[in-house]
Amino acid sequence: MTFKTLDDLGNLSGRRALVRVDLNVPMDGSRVTDTTRIDRVLPTIRELADKGARVVLLAHFGRPKGAVVPQMSLAPVAAALSDRLGRPVAFAADCIGAAAASVIDGLKDGDVALLENTRFHAGEEKNDGAFADALAALGDIYVNDAFSAAHRAHASTEGLARRLPAYAGRTMQAELEALASALTTPVRPVLAVVGGAKVSSKIDLLENLVKKVDLLVIGGGMANTFLAAKGVSVGKSLCEHDLADTARRIMDAAAAAGCEIVLPVDAVVAREFKAGAASETVAVDAVPEDAMILDVGPASVANVAAKIDAAATLVWNGPLGAFEIEPFDIATVAAARHAAGRSSNGSLTSVAGGGDTVAALNHAGVADDFTYVSTAGGAFLEWLEGKVLPGVVALEN
Repeated sequence: MTFKTLDDLGNLSGRRALVRVDLNVPMDGSRVTDTTRIDRVLPTIRELADKGARVVLLAHFGRPKGAVVPQMSLAPVAAALSDRLGRPVAFAADCIGAAAASVIDGLKDGDVALLENTRFHAGEEKNDGAFADALAALGDIYVNDAFSAAHRAHASTEGLARRLPAYAGRTMQAELEALASALTTPVRPVLAVVGGAKVSSKIDLLENLVKKVDLLVIGGGMANTFLAAKGVSVGKSLCEHDLADTARRIMDAAAAAGCEIVLPVDAVVAREFKAGAASETVAVDAVPEDAMILDVGPASVANVAAKIDAAATLVWNGPLGAFEIEPFDIATVAAARHAAGRSSNGSLTSVAGGGDTVAALNHAGVADDFTYVSTAGGAFLEWLEGKVLPGVVALEN
């Protein structure tokens, strides 16, 4: 796909730039506890403001379902944004109408304003034409910098892009370019590492990846379902035995597409799921009936490392084991650090995303060493599943 970016903008002096951002940040009362999403959109805001635009930010917060819910106001976020941005951020008590227009009319070139939660209006999630028109009346150009909301056909993500000249912000641009480098136009061989608890939550993902990648490493609890589908006893491990046919279908599709599926060859097992539980390493076909698999073993880690060494591109989603609890984080940490090392020296393009994935990479201390780590959650997964993202399609030239 092709799309316009901030590089395609001309003179912005006096122009109102409506910028869709993701400010759905974690809060403790009125205090923002994690500014990661704020920090991600700062480059776009600064660039537009420094070029003379009057920057008007649109965002949602929580799920108010079209009603005004005071606890979901963006007012406290405006203060945190101002602090991180290092310049004042005006706040409007509504995202359309007189309240919004009044604040925007008071902006000078280079000023920034944040409008109230777009989801306080039912027209947002319905992508209502009249609501999209009311938003569009407030701006001259539209910039989407919220890839994390691009899988929703909402008024502020899709409708606006149909009504104003539309551009991708720097965060959106980086995300799209990273994903293109991972799956659309990758350097081969391409390796995907997919982990997590259940196959049922990632059927679409697996079915799409086996058609796109050369190697697929399956770890976490979902690997147990594939092992069981091959006739391996996994004891008391988390396993979706009712999805054995699905697992076999995915393995058959991989074989037909020339994609090698890599499953664990050994496992770390324990009788109880708690930190510091007594554990042992066994071959996957020797799991005791009263034990559960909580991590892959050292031979499996070495195998994954070898596959990483052979790959030119890596897509990572999900941990290899129960990384939240020691000592069952060892495999995920080791594999992540190995991938990070190859990424740091420029021999591997690595793209990772998904909530557990980001947490696992942060736990391993290597999130900054991957080529790109997406914080987009659902949108990242839907892209990997091969689904159409309305907010992205709307930006296409």
